[in-house]
Amino acid sequence: MRRRLSAALLISLTVLFLFASISLHLSRSSISRSDLVTRYPIPSPTSDLIRELQSPPSIHVNVDPISTVAVLLPDWEILVIVSPETPLSAGHHSYVCVFQNNSTSDAKLAGILPSRNRTAFYCLMPRGVKRLRPFLQPALSTRLHHINTNKHSPELFRWTFLVYESFSTVDDVVLFAKGLNNRPGVNRPPSEFRCVFGDNAVRTAVTSSSQEVFRCQHPDLTALNDAVNATTISLEIVEKNQVVPSVAYHTSPKRRQIINGSDLIAGNTQPSHELCACTMVYNVAKVLREWVTYHSRLGVDRFFLYDNDSDDDLGHVVPQLNREGFNITTTFWIWPKTQEAGFSHAAVFGKSLCKWMMYIDVDEFVFAPNAWSQAPAPERHMLKSLIPKEPDIGQVSILCNEFGPSNQKTHPLEGVTQGYTCRRRLGRLQQRHKSIVLLEAVEHSLLNMIHHFQIKKEFRSWQLSMEEAIVNHYKYQAWPEFQTKFRRRVSAYVVDWTETVNPASKDRAPGLGFKPVKPSGWEDMFCEVRDERLTMLTKKWFGSPSSKMVWQS
Repeated sequence: MRRRLSAALLISLTVLFLFASISLHLSRSSISRSDLVTRYPIPSPTSDLIRELQSPPSIHVNVDPISTVAVLLPDWEILVIVSPETPLSAGHHSYVCVFQNNSTSDAKLAGILPSRNRTAFYCLMPRGVKRLRPFLQPALSTRLHHINTNKHSPELFRWTFLVYESFSTVDDVVLFAKGLNNRPGVNRPPSEFRCVFGDNAVRTAVTSSSQEVFRCQHPDLTALNDAVNATTISLEIVEKNQVVPSVAYHTSPKRRQIINGSDLIAGNTQPSHELCACTMVYNVAKVLREWVTYHSRLGVDRFFLYDNDSDDDLGHVVPQLNREGFNITTTFWIWPKTQEAGFSHAAVFGKSLCKWMMYIDVDEFVFAPNAWSQAPAPERHMLKSLIPKEPDIGQVSILCNEFGPSNQKTHPLEGVTQGYTCRRRLGRLQQRHKSIVLLEAVEHSLLNMIHHFQIKKEFRSWQLSMEEAIVNHYKYQAWPEFQTKFRRRVSAYVVDWTETVNPASKDRAPGLGFKPVKPSGWEDMFCEVRDERLTMLTKKWFGSPSSKMVWQS
């Protein structure tokens, strides 16, 4: 009996041993779903689904990270800027941002920054990253080849404390920076700062500090180890021995070329255009043709648009207008609340191209009631005739009339000059004004109050009477158009309308609260004077037998 039990036990152990061996052999020969996806990718919807189900959503491959720098903007939006001379092999829709916890978000093409023509992308910060501290800079990766982020990545830059742009003139360097002169009318002395060039920290003196604009001397290029065309530039706060985070680059003026490809900064001694116009824009594609057509026929030679992150059809409208013979240059100016800095940039950028620069918005139309009312057609000398001939006049100011919705519920297809015909009755002290500026007369600091500049002492300003010229400002339009103003005010020193401060400010719409909620009776508001002078004149000048205006598509 004992011998039978021993034999049975021996047989059982042998069977278990054989079963274990076979199982071990099979497990070593098996291929997991993860291995299958990684080693044998199948270009089909099934494999795409498997990739999406994997956690974390990345494929570990040996790829070099794309050299970038990133800035945290309002509303948890991140601007990722590709470093100069860094090629992008994939299409603009093929990138993602990889964050410090390996979560990702889609990278959307933002535009091309003016300094060094760098490509920039937007990414939204994932919810899980918002709880982390500190915020580290994400990596930019192709959608198919994610990379794990470096745990030692630098901290994310903040848009409120940043050197964000630079421009080189023949004589000096102009820097644009946030977070240093934060109060309107209060500017820190230039001696508190120094310009810093390159990684080896070559420094030069700051000669001007005004608002967000700083000017400094050019560095000795022989002292820079970096390539001349890819040298970083920033500002140092001397007392704190602190260098401000920067995404700006210094460019030698001899190598900087104007966008049109024919004029060099150092080449021209006389501007090629008598009168130009500059404005900052956001989603103005539907009204741009009317504004450009009108002012071009009256004498504007060239237009400078500073695009503050438009997401409409502006990128198609501007090239079409240029093909039709208009001269429009668009600068991608992404930075929030930097209108004054953008206009300062235009003053130095356009100085070699334009003698006079008119600073008005795309909802503003310059009009000479007495001189033009009987003219059968627009003529190219009309706007230029508003500029006095005295050589010491450096700036011409024109008062504004503010028009209301004029019972319009949607954007008038025939244009704003036809659709809005009723305005407010304002006293002279209540009226805003816009300016035509002699760029040679602009003060070295480039100080401006949105639409007029501080000029040099040897020049003076001249204000036209309302009979000589007026700006029709179509300010309070149909509600779907007007409510976009709640997005963000572009001026650095004007609070956004959603902020519950300064309710009596002239920059606010009378009777409007802090939220984009349509007031009762909006269509009839701001209507105290019926004014159809420019309506009738533009109908005569730009109308057609088909009753359509020339700017109607």
